[in-house]
Amino acid sequence: MILGSLALAVLLTWPTMRDPRHTVPGDIGDPAMFAWQIAWGGHALLHNPLHLWDSNTFYPDPYSLAFTDTVLGYMPLGMIGSGMEAAVLRYNILYVLLHALAFVGAYALTRQLGAHPLGATVAGVAWAFAPWRLAHVGHLNVISTGGIALSLAMIARGHGWSLRRGHRPERHSPGWALAGWLVGAWQISLGLAIGLVFAYVMIFICLVAAACFGWVWWRRGRPAFGRRLLVADLVGGVCFGAATLYMGLAFSRVVQLNPQADRSLAWTETYSPAWRGLFIAPESSWLWGARHAAARSELPWPPEMALLCGVVLLVLATTGMFFSVFRTRHRVLLSIGVAVAVVLALGATLPWNGDPGYLTLSKHLPGWSALRTPGRMTLWTTLLMAILAAGAVSAFVTHVRDVAPWPKAGAGRPEHLARGKFVALRLALLIPLGLVVVEGINKTPHPELLRYPAAMGAAAEPTLVLPSGGSLEMSIMLWSTNGFPRIPNGIVTFVPAGQERIRSGSMTFPDAASIAALRADGIRSVVVLPEWLSGTPWEGVPGRPIDGLGITREDIDGAILYRLG
Repeated sequence: MILGSLALAVLLTWPTMRDPRHTVPGDIGDPAMFAWQIAWGGHALLHNPLHLWDSNTFYPDPYSLAFTDTVLGYMPLGMIGSGMEAAVLRYNILYVLLHALAFVGAYALTRQLGAHPLGATVAGVAWAFAPWRLAHVGHLNVISTGGIALSLAMIARGHGWSLRRGHRPERHSPGWALAGWLVGAWQISLGLAIGLVFAYVMIFICLVAAACFGWVWWRRGRPAFGRRLLVADLVGGVCFGAATLYMGLAFSRVVQLNPQADRSLAWTETYSPAWRGLFIAPESSWLWGARHAAARSELPWPPEMALLCGVVLLVLATTGMFFSVFRTRHRVLLSIGVAVAVVLALGATLPWNGDPGYLTLSKHLPGWSALRTPGRMTLWTTLLMAILAAGAVSAFVTHVRDVAPWPKAGAGRPEHLARGKFVALRLALLIPLGLVVVEGINKTPHPELLRYPAAMGAAAEPTLVLPSGGSLEMSIMLWSTNGFPRIPNGIVTFVPAGQERIRSGSMTFPDAASIAALRADGIRSVVVLPEWLSGTPWEGVPGRPIDGLGITREDIDGAILYRLG
C-alpha cells in the first residue's frame, strides 16, 4: 500500500518529478518561500537552534520566521543538503510525499472505521487529490493534511473503536493511541492555518469522549478502558497541547512586536466564498478547470473560493448517507458534520453573515480570527464526505459478493455465465476508483525558478536586494539559501518596522542620505537587479552617479553590486 501510494502520488502530481531541481508546481512565489523556510530551519537546527525563529530574512526584525505560517515539522529535513538547488529538490520531494501521506492517512482512517479496502482506497484518492487542493499547490502548509487523518486513525485503533463494529475493548492498544497523539502534534507543527482548526476538533472529540467515559463508568461501575490507555492519552494529549502552545506563542510574540500583523474580521469577510464556489473547480483541474472557467471568473478570489471537493465524491457521499456499511446513527452524525463544515466554509456570506458561524468562532476562540480564509474548512468537508463514500463503496462490495459469489461447479447454471457475471460486477466496482483518479488529474504549470544572481554571492552581508517589494521577494528569500546572508528582503501580509524603514530609506539610493540610512541599519551591500526595476521607485538607480559617496559599484552578470564599506 505504501509503494502504491507513492506511485500514485508521483503520477497525479506529474510533472513535479520531471525536473525537481529547477521547477516548482504552481508558481515561483509561495513555493520559493516554503523552500527557503525549510532550508533555513535545517540550517538553524545545525548551527544555532536557539535562534531558529530569528531568520536571515527581514533583517533586523526579530522572530521573522513566525511572520507567516511556518512548516516547522518539515525543517529537520532541511539539514540534508545545502544551497538553493537542494532546497528546491527537497521542496518537490516533500510536495509529492505529502500527497502520498494524505492518501495513506485517509486509507488508514476509513479502514479502521470499518471500510472495505476498495472503499478505503476510493476515500484515500478523493481526500488526497480533491480538486480544491489544486488551488493551493503553492501553499505547502494548507495541503499538508495527511497527519490529520493518520492521527485520527491511530487514536481510533488504540481505543479499539470503529463505526462498523463499535467499541472492542480487546483491541485496546496504548502504543497506537500514543503514536496517534504524537502524529497529531507533528501535524500541528506544520502550521496553524490548518493545525489550529485541527486542535479545536481534537478538543471537541476529547470532551465528547470524556463525557462518554464518565457515563459508562457511572452506569457500569467501571471505566471503559484501563489505566495504561488512559495514561497514553494523557501523555499524548500533553504533547499535542505543548506543540499547539509552542506554535501559538511564537505567532502571538510576532503580534506583540508588530501590532499591524493582527488581522481583523474584515479579512474573513473579504475571503468568504459564495455558496456556488462549493461546485467550482480550480483552473488547474484537468477535468473541470476549463469547464468551470466562466463560473470561476465570477468569484472575487478564485484561489480561495473554488472549493469543489469532487463531483464523484459528492455522488458517493450522498449515496453513503442512505446505503452504507456504517450504522444509521453514524451516517447521520457524519452528515451533520458535513453540513457544519460547509456552513463554516462559507464564512460571512451566509444570510446571517456567519454569526452564528465562522465569525462567532473568530470572536470567541483564541487564534481563530487569524484564519482569514474560511474556505479552507473544505478540507473537513472532504474528509467527512470521503468517510461516507467509503461506507457506500464498501456496501457495494458486500452486495456484489452476495449476488455474484464465485460460481461452483454443478450450481445449476452454465458455469461460464456465472463466472462472466462475477468478473463483470467486480470490474464495475472499480468504476468509482477510476473516476476519482481521473478527477484528481492536474494540469498545474511548473515554471522554472529565477536564476540566482552571482552578485549576491559576492556581496558582504547584511545585503539589501533592490527592488524591494512584491512577489520577487519570495525568490530573493530562496536565493538566500546559498549561504543564508542576512537580508531585509521578504514578504508577508504586513510590513515589519525594520523592513519599512530600510525600504523607505533606500528609495533615493545611491545618494548621501540613503547611504547614511542604510549604514545606520548595518547594511554593507546593495544588489540591484536592473531587469526588475521598471515601474518601481528604484527605476533610476543604475543611472545615478556615485562620485564622492564613498561607495563602489561593480557589474556582475547583469546585476549591480554596490559596496557601502
